[in-house]
Amino acid sequence: MASKYLVKGLKRSALTVALGLSFVGGVHAQSNAAGAVSGRAVTGDTITIENPATGFSRTITVSSDGSYRVPQVPIGTYNITRKGADGSTSTRTATINVGTTANISFVSGDAQTLDTVTVVGSGSINPIDVSSVESTTIMTAEQIAKIPVARDATSVALLAPGTVRGDAAFGKLASFGGSSVAENQYYVNGFNITNSFKGLNFAQIPFEAIAEQQVKTGGYGAEFGRSTGGVINMITKSGTNEFKAGANIFYSPESLRETNPNYFYNNGRLVSDNSKDNGWEATAAAWASGALIKDKLFAYGLVQYGRSVFDSYPGSTDGVSGGRNNRAREKSPTWLAKVDWNITDDHLLALTAFSDTRETETRYYNTGFGTTSARSAENPRRLDYVGTIHEEEGGESYSLKYTGYLADNFTLSALAGHGEFQRRQYAILPNGGRMEYSGDLNDPVGGCPIVRDGRPSSVQQATGSIVGCDFVGSLTRKDGGDERDQYRIDAEWLLGDHQIRFGYDVDNFTTVDGSVYSGGYYYQYLQSEGQDFVRRYDIRQGATVEVNQEAFYLEDSWNVTDNFLLYAGVRWDSFENKNGLGESYVKIDNQFAPRLGFSWDVLGDSTFKVFGNAGRYALPLTANVAIRGASASIYQIQDFTYTGIATDGSSTPLGQAPCTVDACAYQGPFYANGESGQAKDPRSIASTNLEPMYQDEYILGFQAQLTDHLSGGVRGIYRKLQRAIDDVCDPRPVEEWAVENGYDPADLAWGNPAFPYCRLYNPGSDGVWDMDIDGNGSLESVRIAADKLGPEAKRSYSAIEFFWEGSWDKFFVQGSYTLANSRGNSEGGVKSDIGQGDTGTTQDFDYPELMFGSYGYLPNDRRHSLKLFGNYQFNDEWSVGANFMVQSGRPQNCIGIYADDPVHYRVAYFSCDASDAEAGGSTIVPRGTVGRTPWTNTLDLNVAYRPAFAEGLQFKIDVFNVFNSDKPTAVDEEGEDATGSPDAVLNTTYLSPLNWQAPRQVRFMVQYDF
Repeated sequence: MASKYLVKGLKRSALTVALGLSFVGGVHAQSNAAGAVSGRAVTGDTITIENPATGFSRTITVSSDGSYRVPQVPIGTYNITRKGADGSTSTRTATINVGTTANISFVSGDAQTLDTVTVVGSGSINPIDVSSVESTTIMTAEQIAKIPVARDATSVALLAPGTVRGDAAFGKLASFGGSSVAENQYYVNGFNITNSFKGLNFAQIPFEAIAEQQVKTGGYGAEFGRSTGGVINMITKSGTNEFKAGANIFYSPESLRETNPNYFYNNGRLVSDNSKDNGWEATAAAWASGALIKDKLFAYGLVQYGRSVFDSYPGSTDGVSGGRNNRAREKSPTWLAKVDWNITDDHLLALTAFSDTRETETRYYNTGFGTTSARSAENPRRLDYVGTIHEEEGGESYSLKYTGYLADNFTLSALAGHGEFQRRQYAILPNGGRMEYSGDLNDPVGGCPIVRDGRPSSVQQATGSIVGCDFVGSLTRKDGGDERDQYRIDAEWLLGDHQIRFGYDVDNFTTVDGSVYSGGYYYQYLQSEGQDFVRRYDIRQGATVEVNQEAFYLEDSWNVTDNFLLYAGVRWDSFENKNGLGESYVKIDNQFAPRLGFSWDVLGDSTFKVFGNAGRYALPLTANVAIRGASASIYQIQDFTYTGIATDGSSTPLGQAPCTVDACAYQGPFYANGESGQAKDPRSIASTNLEPMYQDEYILGFQAQLTDHLSGGVRGIYRKLQRAIDDVCDPRPVEEWAVENGYDPADLAWGNPAFPYCRLYNPGSDGVWDMDIDGNGSLESVRIAADKLGPEAKRSYSAIEFFWEGSWDKFFVQGSYTLANSRGNSEGGVKSDIGQGDTGTTQDFDYPELMFGSYGYLPNDRRHSLKLFGNYQFNDEWSVGANFMVQSGRPQNCIGIYADDPVHYRVAYFSCDASDAEAGGSTIVPRGTVGRTPWTNTLDLNVAYRPAFAEGLQFKIDVFNVFNSDKPTAVDEEGEDATGSPDAVLNTTYLSPLNWQAPRQVRFMVQYDF
């Protein structure tokens, strides 16, 4: 009963809600797929809520204390009618959004007059929800359509305070509150669509089908877990009694798309020529909805088809020749269906089904450049065809949800869902041959291997560079993909002043994955001490693994006084990760997350609210950890001499023989990390004292209504990572332990299934592993002190957010300014410094040396962020929208080789001598101390025309990045270059841009609704 007393603020008839405006400040303790209505009336009155569009209605009796609440209300516009004992009636109207409570009272008190309250219309802001302690932004389809924003869930989420776009290496993802992009959760109609393979993508519903998107940036209740970042919760459109249909086309032409700037070395030689990078994209959709049985059975259906073609050219490596350029063609036939069955007013059933399949064909070509001037490596041109990569992604998802109003004070919902996501790849060679990987470690992959010339540049200039035929890099398996089965049950029970909610969910996730080098091998031609040799890398992975998760939550929203609400909740999570043989290697069943919060309606009229919360949030291990870390895999390195180089275009070494001279470090097969193809013993993967990771968060803020048309607020937030799970790969502490405990170093059996190099633990804590030290088949408990393994994982985020919104008859505006600071030695699940997406097992903490100088400003630290967006309606036909963002730059690093690189990671350390004549020293350059990328600013505008002579017809033009701002957003942070052997040299592309702001583009839209 979060709203039993906190509803007195609706005293002004001017407090109306403009349809489509977002709620900043959020809601709390509501369903993740519906809203609620609450308020006060005379004891014994009956309250009926009815949606005229669907006929859905609920009638309850006002309780003895004069309060009422209707939970689990599907989103929409409702008439709320009070009927008194004398037969008198009065009606209000309210729009219910996901996760919100509409506070509607029918009594007068404390000099309040509520007779004229109508919560629908235009021209005024949303009333402050004083029953809320969350930090949430809700965007409706109507609002999204009015502002220029890319048509994807992440771009909408980036409108919310406290969010920044993550590194381009991980695609279109957002960082919430300093967390990595791999720490978010995503929902559609209550079904979890997060891809738990790495946490780096999610199932994509057709954008046109979104009715509302809720963005939770902090302070969310115990119902939500498995996230230390944020939550994106989407609700789809549904059918009503009125038949509706429509279609639209979005088109972004190549001719109106700008390119990123070219970038040159100081001597004028080209680093990157982007002048021919271009393409077009188009999406067409058609939809229809209506009642199959009036007031009972409704359907909504949409089909969408997208096409895009993009050309991308690389930079030149020597001023004349270049790498591979490509043309990528994508097609995405998607669909969504939603069926709602109002069995009775007390029992509802909803089916959601959608597909997000997409296919990409990328054709690769050699590149040539012009040679006409000092800045000669311009004008890239497409040469001979070298191959094609085919990729298939996405799949189908289904969920069925039941909602039962079992009593006036008790509501129950249950959901079951199944989702599939394919991740398949194969390559076609110029001769028509097919190159693919089955996932079987013993199944060789033919075709074109990877070849790189790592000889000193002077040698390459004298003899010519060695160039191979590869265009794929790593090839993922042809049958890769994921499946999810989810079941959950949620209940709400009103007991006097308490609104109690509890629930339980099961989430079982299965992943099929694996990868291998193109052609089976990676050859690196090297020269050391006058000896030519080739180093061959053989990396193969493949397994079917599982993550099984359970959770239970309990929360209570207690109206302590008329104006003060106290929230308390707790969440219990467990997860079990299984390897490729179905064996459990990690099981955590004690992950407890308490949540506390309050909301104080200071003046008792909902015009000024003070709120705060403190909570603990946690993450499970993603499925990808087991593919290589807990299942059989191969990582073999060996040096060979050779007698010649193939002239068939592959440049593979001929006449290979094991290299036995001192210049060769790997004179026989070396299995890095003990990965020899044997299945790892699941008992030895994780520390026996492994504890769950967690992060604590604290929020304090206020929100005030400044006028009938303007409100604003301030929110302070602090997050601190308290414990992490990562892997350590350093054998030296184990060797030291073995000697201290009487083992002969010569007897150590590294690489046997129960003696792995890389092992999971909590950085900063002792590691305790059951290991077979001497290979006799017996496990022994090995305890390694924390200070010998490396530092504690650290990450903190502090911010002050200022947010505001205003609404007038023809104009609305919303915005925020965030002052933030994110520091630590670990970004989180992924590592943006080097674009490493191995969630949960990045190179951080592998060896202590890698962490020297690692504490500082983290990649997602953006000190200043200003966001402003809105729309102005000139008249019934014309309107304009704007979206403006200014953001400070990202911290820069200098990454290089540490001394003599004792652990052979080469360019991987915060040790950099980029300003010295010689590289490869041991100068520690702490994280984030080499300046920042430039500030960026982007202005997007649109204009829409709805001709009066053709009702339902609409034309719109969106222009993104109007002034074509082209500041770099990421740079090359490798200050040293170790492609040669044996010494590192200064990297001539250090701090060169890797990514820029998206260049200006124009998008046209035509839509017709009927």
